[in-house]
Amino acid sequence: MAGGNLSPRQKMINLMYLIFIAMLALNMSKEVLSAFGLMNEKLTESNQATETRNQSFVASLEQKAADQPEKYKPLQAKADQIDKLAHNFDAYLEDLKGKMTAKLDDPTDYEIMDKGDYLDENFFKGDKLKEDGQEFLAQINGFRDGVVKILSDKKGMEGIIKEVKDKFSTDQEVNRDGIKVDWLDYHYKGFPLVASLTKMTQLQADIKTTESEVLSNMLQGTLSSEVSMTNYTTLMETSKSAYFNGEQFDGQIVLGRKDASTKPSRVELTLDGRKLSENQYSIEDGKVKLKIGTGGVGEHKIEGKLIFAQDGEEIEVPVKSSFATVAKPNSATISADKMNVVYRGVKNPMTISFAGIPDNKVTASAQGLSRGSGSSYVMDATRIKGREITINVTGTLPDGGKVSDNAKFRIKDLPKPTGTLRGEDGALKMQRNSLAISTIGAKFDDFDFELPLRVTGFKFKVPGQPTINVNGNKLDTRAKGALRKAKRGSGVQIFDIEAKATGVSVILKKVSPVFVELTN
Repeated sequence: MAGGNLSPRQKMINLMYLIFIAMLALNMSKEVLSAFGLMNEKLTESNQATETRNQSFVASLEQKAADQPEKYKPLQAKADQIDKLAHNFDAYLEDLKGKMTAKLDDPTDYEIMDKGDYLDENFFKGDKLKEDGQEFLAQINGFRDGVVKILSDKKGMEGIIKEVKDKFSTDQEVNRDGIKVDWLDYHYKGFPLVASLTKMTQLQADIKTTESEVLSNMLQGTLSSEVSMTNYTTLMETSKSAYFNGEQFDGQIVLGRKDASTKPSRVELTLDGRKLSENQYSIEDGKVKLKIGTGGVGEHKIEGKLIFAQDGEEIEVPVKSSFATVAKPNSATISADKMNVVYRGVKNPMTISFAGIPDNKVTASAQGLSRGSGSSYVMDATRIKGREITINVTGTLPDGGKVSDNAKFRIKDLPKPTGTLRGEDGALKMQRNSLAISTIGAKFDDFDFELPLRVTGFKFKVPGQPTINVNGNKLDTRAKGALRKAKRGSGVQIFDIEAKATGVSVILKKVSPVFVELTN
């Protein structure tokens, strides 16, 4: 434009055009720089408001965790982790922005922030990154991956996880020429200072927005779980606790919420006007489980209140209910704890009770029957001559009336014991030396009572040798001498085994013998 065979006047005109264009470009540049600066200020103000909301949310969550730790403690733990990641990354960016403007006399004079010297010098070295540039990328990646890890096992967070990955991605970008460029080069290399400052403020906005969305979604998920129909059960409301035959039933089915994580901070209940102690109830699966006796016949009232902590205050939920203790049973429960018979010679344990009547108002009588404690009895049929015994039971009702019942039991003798050798019975094969040191025993086969038997003597017979009477439960010297004379394959007999049982007051039946075939 200023070259060629132009007149001095035309050259001057062309030069003025160049100066005018440069002046227009300079004014446009200042306007753009100021616009970036204004945007940065607006983002900063918005970030402060978001930070205030997040702090309020975290404080509220801490209070809820203190009020209902089972429900909100796990939520608070994740929220604290997210909050820590967010504040660490935000503090790093704020410190970096301070370094970028440290040499400026007025950090709000955006029209002079047209150079990108600080980041170009500290982030880049040719096509490679300096340590500060690598740290910047590490901070972004650390925040992104940390949030994803914390939320990965939390249901309903899939959308936020995807959004975090997109917002804080550091993958390569494609420039206007269709060429892939490293993320840091694409966004920060050669840019004016004010543009880079605004981008970092936007990053801070993304951090705070992410924290808000995570915390809000967590709380929303908890609230949705609370109101979910899976947390409800059906309850029956009635005007009274018991009805007579022929009456019209006026029950109403209502919904009641059950939530294992919702527990009252205090319980104040009374039963018929008497205060319940802490060992008379427990809190399980969001329910107050009572551990009280049914009391006497009639209606019993449970009244009081459940106190819940909410936002640092106590909320009272009134309790007013009742139950009835049924009266006038017409049958007794009589059962032998071991079997449907009783045995002579042993103490037969029995349970005798009347449904709906306290044990101290029940009496039972029969020959050989004695009472222990409560509904426990013992039947000793040793002296009973017959084969059957009748037990009579009487119960006293609260109004003084009587009910009675009875049951018959068969009486059987103890079964015949079986002889054993080393715990085995019947016909055995054994080496000579093993038999010489074996123990002779006895047992009751398939018997419900634990009655260990002790052998006090037996007879020992080797073919061709005289029978030897042995005292105790092992072969003596004479028996071992006879055993040495036995031939291989001989059948040795152990019979007339004498056994006794502790606590048995009758003579045991004859013990069955043991036969041993010698294998050497």
